[in-house]
Amino acid sequence: MKQEVISYLFFGVLTTLINFISYLLLTDVLGVLYTAATVVSWIVAVLFAYITNKIYVFKTQGNILKELGSFIVFRLLSLGLDLGLMIVMVSMLQINDLFSKVVVNILVVIINYLLSKFMIFQRKEPSHLGESHE
Repeated sequence: MKQEVISYLFFGVLTTLINFISYLLLTDVLGVLYTAATVVSWIVAVLFAYITNKIYVFKTQGNILKELGSFIVFRLLSLGLDLGLMIVMVSMLQINDLFSKVVVNILVVIINYLLSKFMIFQRKEPSHLGESHE
């Protein structure tokens, strides 16, 4: 469990860096609106996160299509949270977009770990059915 959390945090940091770097490139270099940049950087980060979570963090051998489908659905929910909070903080509350991005990402990382651990990447426990207990 401890190694799993450490791995998740390590790859979570890398995922967040990918999210931020792609966001900065889109907004500051290419001049893309912050909302569109949030969506595109999210897509790039989610693809990276799925691969690293499956292979290095949770190390599951489960059905790839089922896991990927669940991963995408739950990440879409976190995208809604990410985008919604960014709109509230930046447009409505007039908070700096980079500060808002940091705050929102901390919340999203925590929620994503819990969803990944308990809903998406579930390890199958060996069945003890049919065993006799004498």
